[in-house]
Formats: sequence, structure tokens, C-alpha cells
Amino acid sequence: MKTLKILGALVLFVSLSAFVIEAPADAGYGIGDMANDFSLKNIDGKMVSLSDFEDAKGFLIIFTCNTCPYAVAYEDRIIALDAKYKTKGVPVIAINPNNPAVKAGDSFEKMKARAEEKGFTFPYLFDEGQQVYPQFGATRTPHVYLLEKTSSGNMVKYIGAIDDNYQDASQVDETFVEDAVDAMLAGKEIKVTSTKAIGCTIKV
Repeated sequence: MKTLKILGALVLFVSLSAFVIEAPADAGYGIGDMANDFSLKNIDGKMVSLSDFEDAKGFLIIFTCNTCPYAVAYEDRIIALDAKYKTKGVPVIAINPNNPAVKAGDSFEKMKARAEEKGFTFPYLFDEGQQVYPQFGATRTPHVYLLEKTSSGNMVKYIGAIDDNYQDASQVDETFVEDAVDAMLAGKEIKVTSTKAIGCTIKV
């Protein structure tokens, strides 16, 4: 029995270690950096910037798309994150970083159709010319950046995965993003600030 417990703990450690790693320092923003504002076109045709959200306490910037199976698996959870935290001052801002010339299913028109089909409650922005995602250092879809609005700017507080089980929301053990947002809003230390984003590579 003791051996089984040790093996179980080892399996858990190994599985979590696949997520909990620090991002390279030269791969875009790091924890504690100030993120630049941007202006990107939303699916309604209007331009959206972080400065538009005057009452926000922070933002969940999620690089995602229509075509990646990982991103699709997380769509309902992204909608749930927006529903839970938008009223608390931390809205979801979804950004499609893919080049539609490479991935036709991620065109602006396809984005509009997908957002309507799923009933997205958050901005879904098109990173035209792929100017924004390299600043953040996003490499996957989905890839999450939690920003906290401070007097000095929008500070990066968490980078990485939404949780530890893209395949089955009912089997999630570690809710990385929720834990980070809850801690930020409570003024507490975020215990896990960086995890490995699990998803498809961004198409350039």
C-alpha cells in the first residue's frame, strides 16, 4: 500500500511537471513585465484596446483560434472564465494569432461565424499581420496571460495553461488560471505563476 502511494505521488509530480515550468526570459513578456496596449479588430468590426476597459482590474488575454483541437476543447471553459470574472473586473480578451493564409479556418469571417455559433461573450480579436502575439511571446493556442491593471500599467501576473486537463473538464485537478485570478483579486501571492501552454503551434 505504501509503495502504491509513493508511485501515485510520483505520477502526479511527473504529470504536473509537464505544466509547471518557467517560460524562457527572451520569449516575450515575463512575470512582472508591463504589457503594451494594442488595438485589434473585433468580430463586430470595431477596434478594441485594453484602455477601453476603464473599470477593469485586470485582463485574461487568451490566444486561441477556431481550428486547433485544444482550443476548441477549451472554448466552453473560456466562456465560463469570462462569465465568472468579467463581473469582478477581469474580462476575457480572446485573440486569434494565426495566419489565415496558412490556416483558412482561422479567417476573420470564420472567426465571426464561430463566435456566433458558440455564443462568445467576450471580444474575439484578429491579430492581423501577427503583430501582437510575438510581443507577448505566445507560442500555442490556447496560451493565457493574466494581466493586473496597476498605476504603472498592465502587469503580467500569470502565463501558461488554463488548467491541467484539456481533454476532460471534469477531470481537472489544477485550475491554474482560476487560482491565479482569485489570488490576484484577493491581493495574495499567486503560487503558480507560469505553466507550459498545451496546444497547437501558432501558424505563421
